[in-house]
Amino acid sequence: MDKKLLSIICPVYNEQDNIKMFYERIRKVKEPLNDRYEFEIIFTNNRSTDNSYNIICDLHRQDKCVQLLTFSRNFGYQASILGGLLYASGDASVVIDVDCEDPPELIWQFIKKWEEGYDVVYGIRKKRQESEVIQWMRNLFYWILHRFGDYEVVMNMAEFSLITRNVRREILNNKSTFPFLRTEIGYSGFRRIGIDYVRQSRRHGKTHYNFLGMAAFAIGGILSSSTFFLRLSAFIGMFLLPANLILLFLDLTEKYSRAFEILVTLDLMYLVFFMAVLSIYSARIYKDGVQRPIFIVDWKYSFLENSPQLENYHE
Repeated sequence: MDKKLLSIICPVYNEQDNIKMFYERIRKVKEPLNDRYEFEIIFTNNRSTDNSYNIICDLHRQDKCVQLLTFSRNFGYQASILGGLLYASGDASVVIDVDCEDPPELIWQFIKKWEEGYDVVYGIRKKRQESEVIQWMRNLFYWILHRFGDYEVVMNMAEFSLITRNVRREILNNKSTFPFLRTEIGYSGFRRIGIDYVRQSRRHGKTHYNFLGMAAFAIGGILSSSTFFLRLSAFIGMFLLPANLILLFLDLTEKYSRAFEILVTLDLMYLVFFMAVLSIYSARIYKDGVQRPIFIVDWKYSFLENSPQLENYHE
């Protein structure tokens, strides 16, 4: 009986101090499973500027299941995940960061749930080492997605997850310029289950995820998941129209001296809000319409054993 293939997708950007430690933990995870599964470990290198590339090349010489995709520049974390999913060949794919904040040993439980028939198995970060302000903002982000999303969003889901080939295919069918894995998994449906875990602290180096990066990630996630703010402009306009008529009447009849000032102020606030929302969504539509590739692979610095070497995502 042929063994099933499991693809382990590992986004990398300047992680030279973590790669070897991460690989050793992954190797220990897969060794007891080698009689039942084959593995490919795909490092997606977002054009690291440190020694990450050479370290991965050395690992490849020792272990041929280690693969490498190097992008032509840094296209961002979500694009890095998408690149790994596109070129993965496995019956199932696991996404996990190299910094070991998400424990590789949890993959055993992911595989067990997959064997039980689940199409999506994902980690739920029940606890993480971060400030209360960041936790509050993160909870607010998820509340907005849950309350105002156009369709179901998997709450508190980490990118650390296992998905089957069928789920991967449906995720790749989306041509959005901002692929948001958590939204795509929620939209695709299928049978899924979450596993709680405590996120560990980074062993080496500093996180590449700062406040501005988190804000951009949150805005992109909301744009990918909801049209609520577009609809909100229309809802506000429905209430603003009768308010304008009342204020205009009060001004013309001189029953309230500041009626016109209030009318202008309300309309200007609405106009600024509406134009901001419209501009953001229009920019996203424009980027989707231009259809530039979400990432570009530099094949000179990449090596894959199983996947076809396509030039970019849209081909």
